[in-house]
Amino acid sequence: MSFEVIVLLIAVALAFDFMNGFHDAANAIATVVSTRVLRPQWAVAWAAFFNFVAFLIFGVAVAATIGKGIIDPGIVDNYVIFGALVGAITWNVVTWYYGIPSSSSHALIGGLAGAAVAKGGVHTLIASGFLKTAAAIVLSPALGFVLGIALMISVSWIWARSTPRRVDRWFRRLQLVSAALYSVGHGGNDAQKTMGIIWMVLISAGSVGANDPLPLWVVFACYGTIAIGTLFGGWRIVKTMGQKITKLKPVSGFCAETGGAITLFLATGLGVPVSTTHTITGAIVGVGSVQKLSAVRWGIAGNIVWAWIFTIPCSAFVAAVAWWLAQHFF
Repeated sequence: MSFEVIVLLIAVALAFDFMNGFHDAANAIATVVSTRVLRPQWAVAWAAFFNFVAFLIFGVAVAATIGKGIIDPGIVDNYVIFGALVGAITWNVVTWYYGIPSSSSHALIGGLAGAAVAKGGVHTLIASGFLKTAAAIVLSPALGFVLGIALMISVSWIWARSTPRRVDRWFRRLQLVSAALYSVGHGGNDAQKTMGIIWMVLISAGSVGANDPLPLWVVFACYGTIAIGTLFGGWRIVKTMGQKITKLKPVSGFCAETGGAITLFLATGLGVPVSTTHTITGAIVGVGSVQKLSAVRWGIAGNIVWAWIFTIPCSAFVAAVAWWLAQHFF
């Protein structure tokens, strides 16, 4: 793999990283914006800062899963990586355009799977890593949902004797903390996915060994890029996440963000690449359903679930096509 190809693939990977922050910024800021705790421009700056400082907290377990645990490293070349990134970026752009909160993470997993299968068949997938990630599609929103409900019930008991005005005043402050925690979790899990791709590029090129540590410049580049993407924000998705699923107040926004943050911290610590979109959506539906089932717009939630179902197969298909085109024309 030539130096020019390595630079090109790293640039495309960082473009995905930027798009990840841009696309998923809504997950981190939708609740804090919709409850009017922060103005949009301050909310994205808040989220971007905590996206970046996540490197101080987390290791590289998720990056290792992406780089070595989804597809057989032996079949990885510049065409496979290129196809995977094109599949993921294409799906992100389509869903951003239509305001659909889909998963950048699973678009990347689908892209890797599609390009790998196109080159070498189904046996190129590493079953343990792929199935672990697939299981997270169900488990991360389910855990977010349960934690959202549990936190809402706990808060209701603890603050039962307080006036609504006092509760609102306190949780406007606490929501700054929960938004920061969620943004740390978002940065920690999602930036590592791009780190894993670049790690894959460097191993494939022979620049680092399979057992060598990830270079520090990759860590800073990926955390910095996702933070910049968040600064630009995915405004088309904010309204869907913040208002269309259910109407949020500061207390419910706090519970949703905290439930999502706990889920992301747990998954990142275990090295599982989960969807921040799935996680926060599950938490928002959970806090909404505590108020009453009719408070959740189940039709909107259902449309989001359909987007989740189609993410991996659609991004895999685009990646397979991109791999074929790159193989034959470049």
